[in-house]
Amino acid sequence: MPKIPDLLINVKEKADGIFLYLFLRKIFVSHIPQRKEKDCLNCGTLVQGRYCHVCGQENTVPHETFGHMVKHFLYDITHFDSKFFDSMKLLLLKPGFLPSEYIKGRRASYLNPVKKYVFTSAVFFLIFFGLTGGKKTVNFDLDKPLTKEERLAYIRKGEQKIAADPANTKWAEALLLLKDTARVLVEKDMAMYWDDFNYINAGSRSYTSQEEYDSIQRNLPAGEKDNWFQRLIQEKNLALRKKYRNEPEKGFTAISDSFLHRLPYLLFVSLPLFALILKLLYSRNKKYYYADHAIFSIYHYIFTFILFLVLFGLDKLTGIPGLGFLDFVMAILFLSGGVYLYISMKKFYRQGHGKTFLKFLLLNLSGVIILLLLFAVFILLSVFEI
Repeated sequence: MPKIPDLLINVKEKADGIFLYLFLRKIFVSHIPQRKEKDCLNCGTLVQGRYCHVCGQENTVPHETFGHMVKHFLYDITHFDSKFFDSMKLLLLKPGFLPSEYIKGRRASYLNPVKKYVFTSAVFFLIFFGLTGGKKTVNFDLDKPLTKEERLAYIRKGEQKIAADPANTKWAEALLLLKDTARVLVEKDMAMYWDDFNYINAGSRSYTSQEEYDSIQRNLPAGEKDNWFQRLIQEKNLALRKKYRNEPEKGFTAISDSFLHRLPYLLFVSLPLFALILKLLYSRNKKYYYADHAIFSIYHYIFTFILFLVLFGLDKLTGIPGLGFLDFVMAILFLSGGVYLYISMKKFYRQGHGKTFLKFLLLNLSGVIILLLLFAVFILLSVFEI
């Protein structure tokens, strides 16, 4: 009898999709002894044959040997592998085919789209965070010496501050430093004097402290005072400025890192909204339910994850001498994402080129607007998290 690894390799070369599933089940699973009792251990239904017709559980003895466990493992891995790569080939080479098959009810031969989305998104973000992890996401280069022009700009700003408030000791000290031409100053030395610097701002005014903000707000007419949202933003901005007073770069990096780790949630939230746009664009066609548009969206997102993984890989190679042409390849691949979406829409919804192209443009425009809104919401969430 051939060894199990050799048998698996042999089967994988010859079998495809559901045939591999049935073959491995027959060899690896069906050898588990069947129970004499006919009540299903999972749901209690009387079983006619080997499998329960209600829940699908196999009516076999519950105590498996270690060998059976290993066989189950090999079967499950190979079954997933076959369906995943078969589905992936169709996804990449036949735009719109898999969602069409799904809504027609032809599902057993392909990996479930939700499972594939979970797997590809997990791999995507694992690689994405692996490539970006441990690096500064924001770099102000605060150790760069001030130029003569920058020094003069700070001096003019300081003189204006002193003219407005002669008791301003902070800027009086700054002017002494700035006018000492023998002393080399860097941007980091001046970070504490960035009075008009804001992480976020919901109004036209800029404040230097919470006390100044509260004082100005108390003296403003009722109609000119900040509303609750503007107050919330201003107070958080001032708290961040105080927390990262001399290290604005660290503050922006903290916000950026927080946002990047929310990116999977942003994309997940955008998916049903993307499907909703499709539902509105094809609302006159009663053949398609919202769930059908959602399935189409899931497959498109899976393709996008794969496309960006390829782009990330090529981007890492562009720094190698002699591979500069990869920039052109990356541009072509990026544009191919739009072509893929257009072809998918044309084949899935079966409309003419004119209507499909118009809806393709509207879908992309609406998608960009929704993504921008989601970006703004998630950046705010990231800001309030730190």
